[in-house]
Amino acid sequence: MPAVSKGDGMRGLAVFISDIRNCKSKEAEIKRINKELANIRSKFKGDKALDGYSKKKYVCKLLFIFLLGHDIDFGHMEAVNLLSSNKYTEKQIGYLFISVLVNSNSELIRLINNAIKNDLSSRNPTFMCLALHCIANVGSREMAEAFASEIPRILVAGDTMDSVKQSAALCLLRLYKTSPDLVLMGEWTSRVVHLLNDQHMGVVTAAISLITCLSQKNPDEFKTCVSLAVSRLSRIVSSASTDLQDYTYYFVPAPWLSCKLLRLLQCYPPPEDGAVKGRLVECLETILNKAQEPPKSKKVQHSNAKNAILFEAISLIIHYDSEPNLLVRACNQLGQFLQHRETNLRYLALESMCTLASSEFSHEAVKTHIETVINALKTERDVSVRQRAADLLYAMCDRSNAKQIVAEMLSYLETADYSIREEMVLKVAILAEKYAVDYSWYVDTILNLIRIAGDYVSEEVWYRVIQIVINRDDVQGYAAKTVFEALQAPACHENMVKVGGYILGEFGNLIAGDPRSSPLVQFNLLHSKFHLCSVPTRALLLSAYIKFINLFPETKATIQEVLRCDSQIRNSDVELQQRAVEYLKLSSIASTDVLATVLEEMPPFPERESSILAKLKKKKGPGAVSVTELEDSKREGGELNGGSDRGPDTSSTPSPSADLLGIRSSAPVGTAPASAGNLLVDVFSEAGPAAPSAAVNDDGFLRFVCKNNGVLFENQLLQIGIKSEYRQNLGRMYLFYGNKTSVQFASFTTSVSCPGELQSHILSLNVQTKQVEPLVEGGAQIQQVLNIECLTDFSDAPLLNIKFRYGGALQNLTLKLPVTINKFFQPTEMSSHDFFQRWKQLSQPQQEAQKIFKANHSMDTEVLKAKLLGLGTALLDNVDPNPENYVCAGVIQTKGQQVGCLLRLEPNAQAQMYRLTLRCSKDSVSRRLCELLAEQF
Repeated sequence: MPAVSKGDGMRGLAVFISDIRNCKSKEAEIKRINKELANIRSKFKGDKALDGYSKKKYVCKLLFIFLLGHDIDFGHMEAVNLLSSNKYTEKQIGYLFISVLVNSNSELIRLINNAIKNDLSSRNPTFMCLALHCIANVGSREMAEAFASEIPRILVAGDTMDSVKQSAALCLLRLYKTSPDLVLMGEWTSRVVHLLNDQHMGVVTAAISLITCLSQKNPDEFKTCVSLAVSRLSRIVSSASTDLQDYTYYFVPAPWLSCKLLRLLQCYPPPEDGAVKGRLVECLETILNKAQEPPKSKKVQHSNAKNAILFEAISLIIHYDSEPNLLVRACNQLGQFLQHRETNLRYLALESMCTLASSEFSHEAVKTHIETVINALKTERDVSVRQRAADLLYAMCDRSNAKQIVAEMLSYLETADYSIREEMVLKVAILAEKYAVDYSWYVDTILNLIRIAGDYVSEEVWYRVIQIVINRDDVQGYAAKTVFEALQAPACHENMVKVGGYILGEFGNLIAGDPRSSPLVQFNLLHSKFHLCSVPTRALLLSAYIKFINLFPETKATIQEVLRCDSQIRNSDVELQQRAVEYLKLSSIASTDVLATVLEEMPPFPERESSILAKLKKKKGPGAVSVTELEDSKREGGELNGGSDRGPDTSSTPSPSADLLGIRSSAPVGTAPASAGNLLVDVFSEAGPAAPSAAVNDDGFLRFVCKNNGVLFENQLLQIGIKSEYRQNLGRMYLFYGNKTSVQFASFTTSVSCPGELQSHILSLNVQTKQVEPLVEGGAQIQQVLNIECLTDFSDAPLLNIKFRYGGALQNLTLKLPVTINKFFQPTEMSSHDFFQRWKQLSQPQQEAQKIFKANHSMDTEVLKAKLLGLGTALLDNVDPNPENYVCAGVIQTKGQQVGCLLRLEPNAQAQMYRLTLRCSKDSVSRRLCELLAEQF
């Protein structure tokens, strides 16, 4: 870069920046800026022509003012004029201003393009680099149209300097990413590929980034790069650190270039040329050998660079999956990292071994590390590492170690993090099914799974165990006996009651010969759980009772008495009432033969993919190991039976978006009332439940004042989950609508309205919604995104109205969306002195809101802190003289203004009372926050 002359110091700019920094208030800063803008405007409009130095200085000031957050509406032409200067510093400032302030729709774009063309054709390397940087920074389609054909020519020209080639390659990469249809390499392809042979390592490093991106889209056009990449990699790997002195990083030769070369080779299959392949294998072996050598430096940078190359090499070995020796060596090397003191290395080793486990060459080698992985699952502090350990156990499981791995995962489930429990449950269920030779072990495992993690056992899991029991005659008696014993536990999860009700209703006769499990004992055991269950489970149990009348005629009078009682035939739930009435009538008027025909045993389920496996596939997010790969690689066991995607009462698998919030784990989704009839035979049911009222439902509203995720609403038909995030005055809310029935919701529409002040002529909230699909299949879930902008403070929350047709009846539901003013808090840290100084400044009576109230919840310290942090403010330690008190500070960000807020919460544990005091720069905010918070403690 050219040296900056003494006259380029721009003293006026330095003085202006110093003045801005010395301003005591925002008002003083704005006043100083306005004064400077007026001065600059007058200079630009004056009759006297400005010299290049003055233009540069004033353009720099405008740029600085813009970076402070102020709008700049003039000076663009002067910046464009600087582009024609022959001085580097003036041209540089012109390009900088254009890169930051000029948008692609500007009327000046043609003038800018002409200036860039002049610099590109000037052959001055410094000016050419400035022009290329500007093109890359702006990266607009207009720029691509103007220069996409010119830049490749500069890149491959023999007389182009190395620094310009580097800039040209990265500029072309930027344009390709923004406008791939305009960047057509064509005749330049082979010459760009041959940049891999360039003597300048910087050019090679820049070119390989471009070639990798182009190869991913057009692999055939760039396949000649493989041999050149192998050749260049070989030279780097075999060189000593002194050979590439300028590109050696902590004794590691060209680590960034090595990683990029290895990544490029992962875009292609193994080389067909034997010599190239042999040379590549030699390179990979050398990298693995170097990993075993003692470190040449104790610096962390040395080990990071060395390990980065090693992991890219292992990724390439896994990608090729054709060299057994390299795969086993890679596995052994990763095994050493499993006990490394560095957490990141352990994580990467577990992640890579998950993929290695899918290779037939290295699967056995991976299995030798089972004890280390189990230990990691139990002892790792980082939950992400524990999750990778669980993934690896799942990947390395086969018939030889299935019982051990399932037992360890079940053991870990009792103390596992809530965030990974549902996925762990799915994996245990899949492994138990996939590798079960003894069906009694499978039944025991699933029932144990329900006992340990019942809240996280989704419907697919207990559907699946029922499908397998129904399809296997040899396990039905054992399943009935085992579930009968499990139901005798005092505390029994509802999912266990569902499984028990279904299996005993179908196969209770197989254990009825034992006096300890006689028909009446079975019925009394099931009925003892009836009043503790949700409506869908009660519906299932009623169906089990009518099955009992068919299986055990001696129980008919007892069961009819239960069906006849007012709590059943006059039940407020229409589905339970209908079942009770119809089952009572059926048992009274139907002959034995008709009853046996209507209530005959369920037929075997058809063979399909396991719905549990389908759900796990959907759960896996970007970056996770592909479940499909893992399943395809397990050549051994088939499934116990072909599995059915049809549960006992549904035909769909919920979408993966439910797992973003753990909606199913928060409140287990039962079957819908109407669908529960399919569990056994629903002989009469046609009617659906009555339409709910359209009155505003705000039951779940206050629960979300101090949290952003969870279940907002749930009834027998619909579950609504919410996940939201806020930054400054903007928010984004994800709503998840889950159909809990097996019946399709038709004409599904949603709308958001803003009542009261939000609807007045002064808009407080701007809520933009995306339309949802009008049909929601049974058991499915759809997502809706809301974008929220806070324009000014508000007190009324927006309303969400949902309408759909279920069974022909129109359902209408209105909910309060949990968008409260505190969601737009920006936490503010301050010292004790600053806090109380600001507290005194907010001393006007209308700025303070105070409330003394009785504690509604436990006065636990950690719970209080969590709620105050969830409010969005900063919780300030060692500020209040009384250590029992809590003080918080924050600024509510709206588009129109910022509202500073201070909070003081004084608990009295003896009296179980609180005094809450809020002082805000706006009185309406103080009152609203006080009302909201008083309900939280």
